[in-house]
Amino acid sequence: MDTENFQIAPSILAADFNILGAQIAELEKNGIEMLHIDVMDGMFVPSISFGFPVISSIRKECRMFFDVHLMIERPERYVKEFVISGADSITVHAEACEDLNQTIDLIHDSGVKCGIALNPETEIERVLPYLEKTDMILVMSVRPGFGGQRFREETLKKAEFLRDLRSEEKHHFFIEMDGGINKRTKEMAINSGVDILVAGTAVFSGDISENVRIMGGSTYAFRKHSFR
Repeated sequence: MDTENFQIAPSILAADFNILGAQIAELEKNGIEMLHIDVMDGMFVPSISFGFPVISSIRKECRMFFDVHLMIERPERYVKEFVISGADSITVHAEACEDLNQTIDLIHDSGVKCGIALNPETEIERVLPYLEKTDMILVMSVRPGFGGQRFREETLKKAEFLRDLRSEEKHHFFIEMDGGINKRTKEMAINSGVDILVAGTAVFSGDISENVRIMGGSTYAFRKHSFR
């Protein structure tokens, strides 16, 4: 397994918000280049997380790439606001968009990268028409919005399919996986072709610096100028 071929994107949903700034600074000190920011509206998923003020606040002191994952209904309504808040990439759920093609165009026209997320139950065919237009496909390995779920190994088949198709058709999108990522499942995901692994508890629970060392993969250089 080549540790330079994947990137860990810590999810601040698992952070201690009482010391969020300090924890983000520790991630940067340890070479993490991408921060995953989960936005939930209580409608597309049952949970509610945070929005523009939190993103704007941490943007002031953080140079990491902000990978903003919108688990919200009709995300096209808020694209510009998230860009203003500091998003470098916006990922929307195929299941949540009234017109996915228009939403992708809106995100790109706003000057940031675009990702498409798929719930575990959603067939991979849902994203195939958009592979030339998207920068990333996010394969959810748990049902979004629920904590404490097991990693769903069957979702690895989606990553493998995307990896093979990307190679065959010379696409340029990255493959991301989110849900239940830890030291054990990380290896399965990487072997299936995943480039970006979203990790919450595996990074923020306990010693962050040690967790980053164990999880590895902070050298892939997903900076703004080299994301694609």
